[in-house]
Amino acid sequence: TGFKGTWLLLSLIEMGAEILGYSLEADKDSLYKSVEKKITNKFTHNVSNILDLESLKASINNFQPDIIIHLAAQALVRRSYKSPLLTWETNLMGSLNILEASKALKHKCSIIMITTDKVYKNNEWVYGYRENDELGGHDPYSASKAATEIAIKSWRSSFCNDISHQNIKIASARSGNVIGGGDWAEDRIIPDIVNALSERKKISIRNPSASRPWLHVLEPLNGYLKLAEAIHKGI
Repeated sequence: TGFKGTWLLLSLIEMGAEILGYSLEADKDSLYKSVEKKITNKFTHNVSNILDLESLKASINNFQPDIIIHLAAQALVRRSYKSPLLTWETNLMGSLNILEASKALKHKCSIIMITTDKVYKNNEWVYGYRENDELGGHDPYSASKAATEIAIKSWRSSFCNDISHQNIKIASARSGNVIGGGDWAEDRIIPDIVNALSERKKISIRNPSASRPWLHVLEPLNGYLKLAEAIHKGI
């Protein structure tokens, strides 16, 4: 029911996929709410919390998915300062709950865990970060996502080499600064500009010296699906 999640849902519906969505109730002003009435009969939606391990286990066990794409998160940096414990719990323990619940899968499944490009230790370099650069994070959001990357790697090494769980293949994917229609979350630069213009207010740019590698929302989603397909074929 989030921004990328809704776009992914719409894409998968167009592809004819059998879909189970698992999420909190959508925000009333979200993209999901604007399309909900048109798609409710095209997929199954379990309204629950990834912190509810038993509910998550039951949903995954009953549906037995071929692919899991984990997008649920507390994804706002400034909000993470206001709710640091919830940010850590949702992003780290929620992700581990998904992996634990996936032990119930009886056939092969590829699991794509979405983190962020903010997982890298910020060295204020002029060039981009690479996948093997040091993880880190000054704010609770970035730190929780970096910790999630470590936890995913540990989980994969600890359990997916076991003969009883060789049917599960796990990968993480990192993207950030995603833009596209329907993203009205707080602290988003494009929505902030549009809102300021529509209200005839001064446009405020919080970090005017920052460079941002923009991605249209369909670009990372296409990458996630290609990654899931490649992993699934390799199982």
